Amino acid sequence: MSLDLGPATRAAQAAPTAVPVSATDGAPAGPGQLWERLHRVEQRVRTAVRERRAEDPDPDDPYRGQYLGPEAVDRILAASATVHGGGTAPGGAAGGSTALGDGPAPPPGSRLARLVDAFGLLPVDLDILLVALAPDLDARFEQLYGYLNDDLTRRRATIGLALELCGLPGAGAGRFRFSVRAPLIAGGLLEVSEPERPLLSRTLRVPDRVTAHLLGDDEPDGALAGVAHRAVPGARPRPPVERLRAAAAYGGPVHLLDRSGTAGPLAVAALAADGPPPLVVDAAALAARPSAGVVRVLAREARLGGCGVVLGPLDRLEPERPERAALLRELCAELAGVPLIVYGPQVWDPAWARESPVVVTVPPPDARDRAEQWARALAAARTPLSEEASTEGALSEGALTEKELAEAVAAYRVDQEQVERAAAVAARTAVAERRPVRAEDLRAAVRAQNAAGLARLARRIEPAVGWADLVLPDPTAGRLRELVLRARHRDQVLGQWRMRPGGGRGNGVIALFAGESGTGKTMSAEVVAAELGMELYVVDLSTVVDKYIGETEKNLERIFTEAAQVNGVLLFDEADALFGKRSQVKDAHDRHANVETAYLLQRMESFEGIAVLTSNLRANLDEAFTRRLDVIAEFPLPDEAQRRVLWDRCLGPRLPRGDDLDLDFCARHFELTGGSIRACAVSAAYLAAGTGAPLGMAQLVAAVVGEYRKLGRLVLESEFGPWLGVLGEGGRG
Repeated sequence: MSLDLGPATRAAQAAPTAVPVSATDGAPAGPGQLWERLHRVEQRVRTAVRERRAEDPDPDDPYRGQYLGPEAVDRILAASATVHGGGTAPGGAAGGSTALGDGPAPPPGSRLARLVDAFGLLPVDLDILLVALAPDLDARFEQLYGYLNDDLTRRRATIGLALELCGLPGAGAGRFRFSVRAPLIAGGLLEVSEPERPLLSRTLRVPDRVTAHLLGDDEPDGALAGVAHRAVPGARPRPPVERLRAAAAYGGPVHLLDRSGTAGPLAVAALAADGPPPLVVDAAALAARPSAGVVRVLAREARLGGCGVVLGPLDRLEPERPERAALLRELCAELAGVPLIVYGPQVWDPAWARESPVVVTVPPPDARDRAEQWARALAAARTPLSEEASTEGALSEGALTEKELAEAVAAYRVDQEQVERAAAVAARTAVAERRPVRAEDLRAAVRAQNAAGLARLARRIEPAVGWADLVLPDPTAGRLRELVLRARHRDQVLGQWRMRPGGGRGNGVIALFAGESGTGKTMSAEVVAAELGMELYVVDLSTVVDKYIGETEKNLERIFTEAAQVNGVLLFDEADALFGKRSQVKDAHDRHANVETAYLLQRMESFEGIAVLTSNLRANLDEAFTRRLDVIAEFPLPDEAQRRVLWDRCLGPRLPRGDDLDLDFCARHFELTGGSIRACAVSAAYLAAGTGAPLGMAQLVAAVVGEYRKLGRLVLESEFGPWLGVLGEGGRG
């Protein structure tokens, strides 16, 4: 009984040459250069099989590879002198056969040539890689390698077999091409398994991703799913692109200091300008999978594709944590020589990498850039929905002009990811209602991107009022419109025009609404939020003030940090409770109160959002706050004409009114604020509902008397006139 190793082995015995393994032989289609070099591996394997059988006294032993007989022991002992003596290994170039390293270098531009350049491979490294790759491309090599390994169950190349096929001795310098720092192993092109075995008998394997790349597949490794993806360039080049491109070309990381959240597309455009699209790494996803294996796969993928890497936003990686800093250091080390751009709002810490990066500050986008960013996101959102859109033009181009789009999104501070999500939501909303995308769709979609962190620290109010609901004097209304104007154009004025340089001052907008209770301060803040298309967050003092020293400042810091990350208006109602005047230090309580006020002064200075402070007693606020305020709106008591309008609006159009209702008399005689007038209107409506009759002066005057008593005011006959008599003596008490 003879050992049959298949047609390849029989052909090797019968003829010195064989048919090349090529795409025309039915092998998988792939680059011709790869198949040509694989044919050289096959020729070397055939030679090794022929020489092995010539030295084997019983080549047809059916149990070959399952035991070691006396003849085999003698043959091994006879061959050891040659190996240890430094001579040429059996089957080497000196034996007359063709050595793998004698072949021509890969042609420039081929995948093999790019692989050699990207990973710094020597010719012997490429030969070893092809020897290990052969069984993954042609199943015949499994049988041949099993025969050469003298163990039919070991169907992949071992280190010893790879060295033998490359014409290198097992005890020579070739064995060091399999060390941890060698290019094949460090680059992830070759894996060595079975570490418990002696070095020469350890098995070699080429990862499937490397094999797929050599065969023409450019899809990123599946291990990077959810962590990295191939970028799709599309952003209009901005001024820093040329500088970024030059900095990245010299090697080493580049850090984009980005406060506006627009650096991601900028980094992609810079790296894609002179090469393939880069790999974009989600810092949050990488932090959730802090594996050294993922980092090595990422580095290998970047080198295989000859592309750069974009990592960000950096703050999501939380590099201030020691374990995350170690992950970032490892990433920078693995990507040595690969263009790497890291972006985010955090200043780079030198401890995060061995090599300090080139730092480039990204200017905030202007109105045109912002509008184009939204236009691209809306166009991308329309593409998958175009088949579902009706012929009426639910997603038709031109639904919003460039000017309308710029005005609709001017007040928002959103990064690229939030823009894309909001555009998708707005597009789906328009499709559902069979109409074009409107400005209110974008505003609602942006509000939906607000994180829930601030809602746990403040009371969220979705605005439901507008300018028509306010009854204010012209100067006060003018201050409110100025506040809206500042919020919409702060990036242009403070960022591009540099009208607030230096001093660590943020780009926030801070306003003070001062006036007596009930004059419309909170409602005005709600109107401002509605005009800006934002939500109103009212700070709950019970969640802020803490009796323990330092805790109040920590609570406020959490509020300011969360508020800077949402598109909303932060309202500090009754702000004098927090922003009171500093006093002379007489005891520890005074010292702590002054420290708290000083902290607020500094924090408001660096705030990046929109904040409104309301106070009944402006004089109680520390004078240092006045300089930091952008808008101060005084809310005086309403005059007679304004009270007349307030009475009419508070009663509303649905409440039935009696013939004796005299709102002119109420406006002329009852000097009440808007809040008190609304309270009187509600109380009077309840009284009217109880009688089942339309609202008359009796119910309205009774409600006013109740409000007077609640406010601690005297009920004078001179104010109520003849209407006081309808209440009887009980109403006068």
